[in-house]
Amino acid sequence: MDWARDLAAWPLGDRSRRVTVRPHAWHVQEAGEGPTLLLLHGAGGSTHSFRDLIPLLVAAQFHVIALDLPGQGFSRMGSKARCNLTHMSEDIASLCASEGWQPSAIIGHSAGGAIALRLSQQVTAPDGTPPHVIGINAALEPFNGMAGWLFPMLAKMLVLNPLVPRLFSLSSGNPKRVRQLIEGTGSTLSDEGLSLYTRLIADRAHVDATLRMMAQWRLDTLLESLPKMQAQVTLIAAEGDKAVPPVTSVRAAQKLPHATVVHMAGLGHLAHEEDPARVAGVILGALSEGASRPV
Repeated sequence: MDWARDLAAWPLGDRSRRVTVRPHAWHVQEAGEGPTLLLLHGAGGSTHSFRDLIPLLVAAQFHVIALDLPGQGFSRMGSKARCNLTHMSEDIASLCASEGWQPSAIIGHSAGGAIALRLSQQVTAPDGTPPHVIGINAALEPFNGMAGWLFPMLAKMLVLNPLVPRLFSLSSGNPKRVRQLIEGTGSTLSDEGLSLYTRLIADRAHVDATLRMMAQWRLDTLLESLPKMQAQVTLIAAEGDKAVPPVTSVRAAQKLPHATVVHMAGLGHLAHEEDPARVAGVILGALSEGASRPV
């Protein structure tokens, strides 16, 4: 996507800026004052996913930062080999260090929830403790079934045939197909939300980065480290999520020393886009409760 032209019409585009920290050129949106919250979208998303959540968090007196993962949205990928969980969390940690960000909490949706947990081991809040992690339908289990062999195969296809992202974007980047993809996750979005995803999926670079992220995705090391994590963790589990079932959050919480699961009825995988006010209420409640707990 074209940086200047497309950002003019992108949600919260007036809050966008480019930050280059090797190896990537990051798209960052920043707003508000107060304790810092870092927002991480899931695979195939972008900062637009938080377009209605950010103003609510800013109104609650928080300094909110959202970024596009490498190669996705308006971020530019500097290394195609660094789309996995380990490298992305390392690169985001480097970005935080470069910008002087010390998030009090990291909020991650889907795969962004896994990145948030890994990142909580690499950055600290201003008081020196790990940031509070809030996962929205956090993808904390390995891919099963078809996805288990399909994503590694995609990695090989990307190397052998660079036309794969283009063919995928051409076949999926139409409104009817996008609506089917979104509804397949258990969510119902507005026409505006669907149009934003249509624009993303029609972009070859975005699709390329998303496929590479899925192909390189490995959770083994993260899952093995869950029992040793010191961060306070809140896992929001939407009961209608067809992409990451609520039991995923329940099973992860059983392994984490300081975890709470909040179930939300009537919402799907994109719960924070379907009902941002309700999700914001859960986030603010979790942060308030976490702040009152003894360290």
